[in-house]
Amino acid sequence: MKRLATPSRSFLCLRHGVTDWNRQGRFQGRTDVPLNDEGISQAHAAADRLRKLSFDHVVASPLVRARQTAEIIAAAAGKPLEVDDGIIECDFGSLEGASIAETMKAHGLRTVEDLVSVLPGDREPWPSISARALSCVSRWLDRHPRAMVLFVCHDAVMQAMSEALRGRWFNNSHGTPFRFERTGDVWSVDEVS
Repeated sequence: MKRLATPSRSFLCLRHGVTDWNRQGRFQGRTDVPLNDEGISQAHAAADRLRKLSFDHVVASPLVRARQTAEIIAAAAGKPLEVDDGIIECDFGSLEGASIAETMKAHGLRTVEDLVSVLPGDREPWPSISARALSCVSRWLDRHPRAMVLFVCHDAVMQAMSEALRGRWFNNSHGTPFRFERTGDVWSVDEVS
């Protein structure tokens, strides 16, 4: 089995602002749903919150909800914006557009983390999400060895990376910046205040 790329150092990560499908509790995956007005406000709030942080590059998923969020943040910070397919959201296959709550109820699941066990066969395999995302992050950190990079992506991507790096998920909110912090070989994920 191929070993996961482990980023050499800490980085910033942010989930895109909210969309109508997020508010409706639907699997979004690769369906290209734009931010709603609340999501645009969250992106502006994230830009304000990030003003006190030092970061050098913004890298976004190609999906419009992440790109819109990243464009607002990059413009406010005067930083370059790049798009990278490596942090695109998971392809949920035939579950895209389905209700998350109804899927959980139908399978007797108690936590969102348990959804990984019932994803359909036509979806992207869960381990490949962390593999491609961590490879993407590692490439950007290696390319810019002294720069702090902000990745604007998606919940499943962030959860898969957290699970791979530290063995568990975390409470992730739209438009909230997190620092994936590496101390030696130990990783932590903390909200940026």
